[in-house]
Amino acid sequence: MNIKIKKILNKKNRSKILCLTAYSKNFAEEVDKYADITLVGDSLGSVLYNYNSTKKVTLTNMINHSKSVRLGVKKSLMVVDMPYKTYNTKSSALRNAKKIIKETKCDAVKLEGGKKIINQIKFLIRNKIPVMGHLGLLPQTAKGKFRSKGKTDLEKKELINDALALQSNGVFAIVLECVKTSTSKKITQALKIPTIGIGSSVNCDGQVLVTDDLLGLNNTKIRFVKKFVNLKKYINLGLKKFSSQVRSRKYPSKEHSY
Repeated sequence: MNIKIKKILNKKNRSKILCLTAYSKNFAEEVDKYADITLVGDSLGSVLYNYNSTKKVTLTNMINHSKSVRLGVKKSLMVVDMPYKTYNTKSSALRNAKKIIKETKCDAVKLEGGKKIINQIKFLIRNKIPVMGHLGLLPQTAKGKFRSKGKTDLEKKELINDALALQSNGVFAIVLECVKTSTSKKITQALKIPTIGIGSSVNCDGQVLVTDDLLGLNNTKIRFVKKFVNLKKYINLGLKKFSSQVRSRKYPSKEHSY
């Protein structure tokens, strides 16, 4: 087993796991200083390309951005989302997962879904490809308005059963997206592997957010998003200074000229 995955597993019930997204080398270098897991998420579709759905993200998109991220990641576990329709069958899942790992040198892949894709997950793990699971709200297949999961007794039961099925078939961690607080707590307590929450309460073993969101680069209005800093303010400050000094002929000075 990958030593980085072992470290993630050992954090269960001991210390919180931090997972952050990155889509390029420069961001990855900074994220890597703090994150236990660096995720190249298919959220890059909305963050970078203004897509209204992750369904439009391609395998080529994921691979190209992951290659850049790999250059910046040194210590954290690097996980790459498998995009929509790249794991519909066992053979396509294996072919595409191998391609992602070979070309990006990532440590693991992430797939959305429970029992419906258990055969694909089982097949990947049998072929020594580490897999992170994803339950609750599944952006790749969600229809209509996004809503929280695990509210009804039936949903709660299905989510717990899915989580146990993923665990028994070898996934090393599970992202729980927009799962009701009481349900995420039950799932986390029922599992020996860690849960990583996004909009699923403090009860999870770790948390993940889109880095651009927490830095205030996106105008995202989602309940679980908290802006920890307004990075746009500092970007504008730097650009304003550059603009002013160029127009006033203060830059470049002799110090910055050959």
